[in-house]
Amino acid sequence: MSTTYRFSFGPWNIHSGSDPFGPEVREEFSFAEKLEFYKQLGFDGVQFHDDDVVSSADDPWAKQESDAKNMRKLLDERGLIAEFVAPRLWEHPLTIDGAITANSPEARKYALERSKRAIDISQIVGTNNIVLWPAREGTYMREAKDPVASVARLVEWLNVMLEYNKDIRILGEMKPNEPMDQAYLPTTGHFLGLASLTIDPSRVGTLIESAHAILAGLDPSDEMAYALYQKKLWSVHLNDQNGLKFDEDKSFGVVDIRRAFNQVWVLERNGYGQNGEFIGLDVKALRTQVKEKSTNHLRNSHEIFLRLVDLVRSLDVDKVEQLRSSRDYEELDMLIVNHLLGG
Repeated sequence: MSTTYRFSFGPWNIHSGSDPFGPEVREEFSFAEKLEFYKQLGFDGVQFHDDDVVSSADDPWAKQESDAKNMRKLLDERGLIAEFVAPRLWEHPLTIDGAITANSPEARKYALERSKRAIDISQIVGTNNIVLWPAREGTYMREAKDPVASVARLVEWLNVMLEYNKDIRILGEMKPNEPMDQAYLPTTGHFLGLASLTIDPSRVGTLIESAHAILAGLDPSDEMAYALYQKKLWSVHLNDQNGLKFDEDKSFGVVDIRRAFNQVWVLERNGYGQNGEFIGLDVKALRTQVKEKSTNHLRNSHEIFLRLVDLVRSLDVDKVEQLRSSRDYEELDMLIVNHLLGG
């Protein structure tokens, strides 16, 4: 059965062009303006951090609740859906050394309470998906934290979240490095291993980002296949990455079209999206783009994905199976390359 895909992106993907080496180069669009782009560009889902929904995650709950209700109204008026809410645990002064795995009890308490509020926010905007990106849950030097205690704290955090609301699902978005030198859970496999230790593994799955897998020296399609087999792939962040360096978030498929093709192949051939999962993008406009053209990266990624879907669907799968059976991988190589080249 062919899947009709739904697409999502986060408002941070339409940004002012700042990077670690330079300040903003474009004027920022207002949040309301960003919401207007969703339907124009062919997207239905909005990815949120907690403080994308509310003015400040440190405001009193009454203010946060009011902000979240206003956001839900904005979404409903535009026919948009909240895909997930992720507590932004890596930017607060208390969490400079991590949040869940911080050595400071005060920081860990802050992270726990903020995460619970993120769940409350998610219920108002209409999603049960909570994304954990463990940005600073690692070290700059190995001796800085107790690694065994840190793993235990991650399991404890997951358990508290699962206990706090019995309807939520937690999606781990793993990354091997940046901003920390080394993360405690660098890959999908690490996180799913940890998930098995929680009080309800059935509610713990993954969001796989292409660039994060590449940064770990892995192929994103294999990471996706690993999670798909376990029925644990609940979202994706498709993008591209030029080698093992900082997280570039390039438009999907612009660096390695064959690598992108294989991601679409594994998603399409295994029914991803047929249970409502979104094709999420996490892509950034090039710093050189002017404001008026700073949504083209989203348009391009959306188009590239759909064109690759067409290529996956038109591939001669019987021929692929025949070449696999005969171990004629040189011929298989040319079959795929010719297909990508339109031959």
